[in-house]
Amino acid sequence: MNLPNVLTLSRFVMIPLFFVAFFQGQPIVALGIVLLAGLTDLLDGYIARQSGQITAAGVMLDPLADKLMMLSVVIALVIDKKIPWEAAAAMAVREGGMIASSAIFHFRGKKTLPANAVGKLTTFLYYVAIVLLFFNISGGVPTLWCAIALSFVASFVYLAQFRAQNGKGAPTAGGAADGDGDAGAEGWSGSGRGKQRAN
Repeated sequence: MNLPNVLTLSRFVMIPLFFVAFFQGQPIVALGIVLLAGLTDLLDGYIARQSGQITAAGVMLDPLADKLMMLSVVIALVIDKKIPWEAAAAMAVREGGMIASSAIFHFRGKKTLPANAVGKLTTFLYYVAIVLLFFNISGGVPTLWCAIALSFVASFVYLAQFRAQNGKGAPTAGGAADGDGDAGAEGWSGSGRGKQRAN
């Protein structure tokens, strides 16, 4: 078990910790956990690339950890009535589709691609929206909707790039690896992930 994989697995542990903090009325702690998860995502990819600690397990677990954290945040915000269920549904459909399709195309040996610029902007907007929503600052929901819209644009951009590299058998718009930043799937913390990393 190398360090990048340990950092990736730590994000799975952070998910229940986030729920506990959020529903015990500690939004600052909950937000800190989300931001820490994003930081570990940046670190595990960087360490994996620099040290050559790339593994197949890392390629699969990294985007899965990101998406599960994202969905956890969305569920919490919906329950707390901070975001409309329509926004949560749009995100859940997209993320669920990418979790499934990324696994399918990974096992088929399809090549993944780096994050595109739209995907990186999407990730940034997601984090801005989370901070605004957690602190009840106006503009959180509109920012979230902008991030959701961009996430679909990022997927279509990635799809075009994916088809160009892999030819026939490429995924549909929910995509194998999405344009938000994962090599295999994007997520909140897609912050730099199209990293083709396999910690």
